Amino acid sequence: MAIDIARASNLVNKTPVDLAPVQAYEDNYKSNFKIDPFTIQLAQKLEYLANLDRLMAQNSRISVRNAGLDFRKTESFFISTVGSRIYQTIVHSGVGIGLGISKSRRERFVRSFPQNGGQYESKGYELLDEFDFASAIPRLAEEAIALSTAPDCPAVNANVVLESSVVGLVIHELIGHPLELDRVFGSERNFSGTSFATTDQLGKLQYAAPIVSLVSDTTHPYGLGSLGYDDEGVRANKVDLIENGVLTGYLSSRETAARIGRASSGAMRADGWGNMPLVRMTNTNLLPGDKTLDELLAAAGDGIYMSTISSWSPSDDRSSFEFGCEIAWEIKDGKLGQIYKNPTFSGRTVEFWNSVAAIGNDGTFRVWGTPNCGKGQPGQNARTGQGTCPILVTNIKVGRA
Repeated sequence: MAIDIARASNLVNKTPVDLAPVQAYEDNYKSNFKIDPFTIQLAQKLEYLANLDRLMAQNSRISVRNAGLDFRKTESFFISTVGSRIYQTIVHSGVGIGLGISKSRRERFVRSFPQNGGQYESKGYELLDEFDFASAIPRLAEEAIALSTAPDCPAVNANVVLESSVVGLVIHELIGHPLELDRVFGSERNFSGTSFATTDQLGKLQYAAPIVSLVSDTTHPYGLGSLGYDDEGVRANKVDLIENGVLTGYLSSRETAARIGRASSGAMRADGWGNMPLVRMTNTNLLPGDKTLDELLAAAGDGIYMSTISSWSPSDDRSSFEFGCEIAWEIKDGKLGQIYKNPTFSGRTVEFWNSVAAIGNDGTFRVWGTPNCGKGQPGQNARTGQGTCPILVTNIKVGRA
């Protein structure tokens, strides 16, 4: 199939294709996992889910309950004309719950854990032991009940502390996608494509505040976007995307990287053997700062704390956005107060990232997994990671959904 596509593409190609060089590798890569989830009996998995449902059902006011497990093992063999022969076995696991109150068909108040849609990582069945659902469920139930009578988030400009999984999707939409180099060069114009972060701004654009640095890292031990090699045989590596706030790199393939005179970032990935590889996010990671969550709240003074993404709406070129969250709290004198429902925050991408005033420390860092990133026509799915900490952003627009 690959040979047929190459021959057909050559008939319509208008310009010679230059490729960034790549080494030949012979390797057998396995992702990090302790317990292969496919060795666990289905009955044990179903009992695990049934127990989560029993815990959620203990509060009689909770009328919305869901729990899910997701496991995937991908085995691949890559062979190329440069001489590479690469076997890869990658295991992913996911787990999550949602619970809440449904007041009508249109009015539902739901709390999710560990994040909306669950948490996914390059781990085995052992991932399930990392989350204390028994302790989280009573708190989530009380929050959902409180949301059902809470006021809407006020429409103001405010200092905002964003919980780390929220930051994860913001990174995904406002840094990951706009730095996909095929988008930058104009692909997918008719499918939420293009990017404001054009190559003439490389090394010049003050994309974010000087305290903000991000990397694309396929070597992370448990990120959902971790791998040994991409689908062009480029070895896993770490590439600077934003350094001290300045745009310094892109997610690239061998072809797109050659157009800017760089090596491939190793981001060429296909959704299975029958699809053509596309430039995709791997793990897009924010480098931690030095603040605890309490210190971020204290630094905010008066403001809003938002948790758990519920909606997202970036512009096609990712230059502007609006995000919604499941829940927010008023911050008063650095302490959490009243709960707000339907919170949103919006703005211009570069202005937002330049308003980051503080970043959580290593103890607040986690690589949040996104198992359903869509791209391409015909559509392909990719699994990506976003390494994040909570952040404080000053004087941004907030409101109600």
